[in-house]
Amino acid sequence: MKVLVIGGSGFIGTRLCKRLRGIAAVKFVILDKQESEVFPGSTLICDIEDYDDLERQFPNDIDLVINLAAEHKDNIQPKSRYHDVNVIGQQNICSVMQKKGIKRHIFTSSVAVYGFVTKETFEDGSYQPFHEYGQSKLDAEKVLDKWYESGAEQHSVIRPTVVFGEGNRGNVYNLLRQIASGKFLMIGDGANRKSMAYVENVAAFIEFLILNGDGYQVFNYVDKPDFNMNELYLEVNKALGKRPKSIRIPYFLGLLAGYAFDFLSVFTRKEFPISAIRVKKFCGTTQFGSINIDKAGFKAPISVASGLAATVEAEFKK
Repeated sequence: MKVLVIGGSGFIGTRLCKRLRGIAAVKFVILDKQESEVFPGSTLICDIEDYDDLERQFPNDIDLVINLAAEHKDNIQPKSRYHDVNVIGQQNICSVMQKKGIKRHIFTSSVAVYGFVTKETFEDGSYQPFHEYGQSKLDAEKVLDKWYESGAEQHSVIRPTVVFGEGNRGNVYNLLRQIASGKFLMIGDGANRKSMAYVENVAAFIEFLILNGDGYQVFNYVDKPDFNMNELYLEVNKALGKRPKSIRIPYFLGLLAGYAFDFLSVFTRKEFPISAIRVKKFCGTTQFGSINIDKAGFKAPISVASGLAATVEAEFKK
């Protein structure tokens, strides 16, 4: 089987390709805007927003396509970038797959399609994206639904919660860095629960779907158990070997500070680590579960606590 990993030079893609390297029955090619640092000889340079470029670079002998490419940072400007990359890019991919007769696809969407949730949400949850990113992922799923209805064999959608791990520089890394610095500021009461996913487990699940996926499938991906912010803070300090010590401020003060930095960002054209959307994400409950993963029989190889410990060890204990 030959697999095309679009966005394979990134955080999840690199982990996935490292796993695929050990499977004799699977060969992979990476297609990305930048060359893979780990697999430069297996990388084709391409921008999925450019249909002609995509069609020209797309290999002819592909059995399955995995799309990991996305615009996902919180404060992208202009916001139309989410649609351009996530929706138009997926339309281009589907058009090329249709032309080349490729009938198997795995798509990494996001739990952002559900928006803010007040209780544990499963794959049958209602769609209420609060941000352009979540809306773009939902729209991309609809593009793939039409492609699948044209006669495809596998349409697997993975909606990961926030993904963390060694080498990532996203929101979880920023949180861990603040805790490791000893200058962590807890906003709110810390009782809100956060579902997370360790990158190695996400890569293992994609590998599982490459070998076992079939038909139309939708999965929330989350590693259990879900820590609340107080428990997460204690878990990270345990991995650091430190005594917990933090300052707390009420939610409304944190949100006010976020809006102030948003206002400042507009005039300075600089991105700040604090923003209103990040405060809302920090203090919101983002708790998800998956009925379908349990039915599929997948078991994550690494516990979320072990993933946190490995990340802290690699990033903050050297």
